[in-house]
Amino acid sequence: MMGKERSTGTQTGTRDELYDLISVLYHTLQDAETCLQYIEDAEQTGDNELAQFFRGIQQQDRQRADRAKELLRQRISQSKSR
Repeated sequence: MMGKERSTGTQTGTRDELYDLISVLYHTLQDAETCLQYIEDAEQTGDNELAQFFRGIQQQDRQRADRAKELLRQRISQSKSR
């Protein structure tokens, strides 16, 4: 973040990049769960196009969460080996 100081890591005792990954993971999983409601809402109104749109978003969220978990595992593993 340019021009902006960050103090997340110093406040939590967690390196900023780990905190960032955890935050992205949390919010992405939360968004994927929220999409379930959106899918149900669209299906209840018979809007299959919209339901499919939300399914696509949910799938992207799951892929993003999987990637964040992978990166988080790598970095935690690296920090343990130091």
